Amino acid sequence: MERCVDAMGKPKLQREVGGNRRRRSLFTLSIRFHQASQETFVSRYTTDEPRKGCDVLVEALEREGVTDVFAYPGGASMEIHQALTRSKIIRNVLPRHEQGGIFAAEGYARASGVPGVCIATSGPGATNLVSGLADALLDSVPLVAITGQVPRRMIGTDAFQETPIVEVTRSITKHNYLVLDIEDIPRIVREAFFIAKSGRPGPVLIDIPKDIQQQMVVPNWNLPMRLSGYMSRLPRPPSDMLLEQTARLIAESKRPVLYVGGGCLNSSEELRKFVELTGIPVASTLMGLGSYPCSDEDFSLQMLGMHGTVYANYAVDKSDLLLAFGVRFDDRVTGKLEAFASRAKIVHIDIDSAEIGKNKIPHLSICADIKLALEGLNSIFKEKGREGKVGLDFSAWRQELKEQKTNYPLSYKTFEDAIPPQYAIQLLDELTNGNAIISTGVGQHQMWSAQFYKYNKPRQWLTSGGLGAMGFGLPAAIGAAVARPDAVVVDIDGDGSFIMNVQELATVRVENLPVKIMLLNNQHLGMVVQWEDRFYKSNRAHTYLGNPSKESDIFPDMLKFAEACDIPAARVTKKDDLKAAIQKMLDTPGPFLLDVIVPHQEHVLPMIPSGGAFKDHLDNYLATLAQRKLPFNYRHVKINNPIICVFNVFPVMK
Repeated sequence: MERCVDAMGKPKLQREVGGNRRRRSLFTLSIRFHQASQETFVSRYTTDEPRKGCDVLVEALEREGVTDVFAYPGGASMEIHQALTRSKIIRNVLPRHEQGGIFAAEGYARASGVPGVCIATSGPGATNLVSGLADALLDSVPLVAITGQVPRRMIGTDAFQETPIVEVTRSITKHNYLVLDIEDIPRIVREAFFIAKSGRPGPVLIDIPKDIQQQMVVPNWNLPMRLSGYMSRLPRPPSDMLLEQTARLIAESKRPVLYVGGGCLNSSEELRKFVELTGIPVASTLMGLGSYPCSDEDFSLQMLGMHGTVYANYAVDKSDLLLAFGVRFDDRVTGKLEAFASRAKIVHIDIDSAEIGKNKIPHLSICADIKLALEGLNSIFKEKGREGKVGLDFSAWRQELKEQKTNYPLSYKTFEDAIPPQYAIQLLDELTNGNAIISTGVGQHQMWSAQFYKYNKPRQWLTSGGLGAMGFGLPAAIGAAVARPDAVVVDIDGDGSFIMNVQELATVRVENLPVKIMLLNNQHLGMVVQWEDRFYKSNRAHTYLGNPSKESDIFPDMLKFAEACDIPAARVTKKDDLKAAIQKMLDTPGPFLLDVIVPHQEHVLPMIPSGGAFKDHLDNYLATLAQRKLPFNYRHVKINNPIICVFNVFPVMK
């Protein structure tokens, strides 16, 4: 038996709603597929051989295709770790902190598309997973987190390292379980992976008391899943009638725009075909980068929103039809809701019905898998093409947007020897041919990475979007390197974010993972400094991360962190030396840390203040651009010989 209801006693699963009888047939197919995979699995135990609950758990993971986990041991999870040592299939990548472990599992899932798995002990081990679970829920990342728990007889007694982790995580997981019967382990693990992957993906937690891990049992691998209620809430296939209505709205429009998000990552090919058939320009959310090639100058508008391009936000503001595919109308995209796409009819297609109409009421909505919806729309336009009835010509609209691109490109100013952070990312894009997997922390470096690296494929871009969790970049890069060992993986990080999980350098070294770390080190919490400059008259309130008594020194010395973990590292302070330094980082076998010293006064632009509207702040932004073209006053600061150029701040955004 397992605890799987909310505080009101209602079924916990609530993210996916809607369904019909066709979904039951899919449920049956999934069961048959699972049974076939069970028949081909070869267990190291004989059929009737008893084994511990921990061994049942590990074999259940093996049967789900798990080959890598990120697990940190403790008293309540020791049995699981002992069982992992007996597995010839699963490799444990040992993190140095449970938060590092769950962020690595997220990176694994984001880079591969399959559920990441992390394991922690009870009490503080389990609570250290909380940020990762919340992050995975907000960004729709398939994840299975397993925690040890005190023995059943001690639950509720405030035992050593006891926390009610099921209750703690109830609102930040898609579903969670407290295992109270050893015979339920095979079924619960199957359900957990199915729930994590199906519908709108998300995290599932399984809490297993230690005495159940130690019990002996002969497992039954053929127990059916108990998900009839959940299956009935999964979205139905898209209605042909609604797809025809969408096609008709497209045909009637003059200035349509695609607004695509993370829900399109599994539908990249279908999205490209749709753009090819219709000629509609594409603006992406932060989480949707890579679902359509950013380097496509004809159709890509790159990122929209608070720090999006002028032309992407202009397109949405001027559009008469907004095709919102796999998005949730997040506040960092919309700003002032009533002003967002105020001239446009809105078609919202999403797999999660809870997101439709939550923030912005659409004119037409379809609750369905984006992949199926795009396939249906593509079929409609292909058929119209064969009949000579497509009649779509948005060339004048695209020309208008091209002029916006020409007039208001993403730009930055260079000053003598100083390294513009944007330039560092452009060079990395050039030297990797835009093919690297990029992870980031959270802050200015994250936004510059979104703006200046051209993501052409899905799952290239790993970042904490909805939660905005600092410390995400390095462990996410670890997970990506484990999932895709042949890929070039680069963590573009800020000094503030990097130091939050700097201990994971030890994992990088011990596992010999070829993770490249490019630090944009400005000795400050750069994004908070930017807001101080714009909204608090540049009053510094605990945003300097260096040593106040030795402001001329780089503190802490990131190279010494790398040295302590036997990782090659270098520092670069001059623009002319940067390209060679990045190339050396990429060419060095194994891990490498490159500390790039950048000025802290540079701002991420464009910027629409929180709750603002694009059209209200366009004039202010253009004035800021004009000021950037004027010569800046600057002073030179000597930092252990390197010369760093420090610029004046930008005018306050009102």
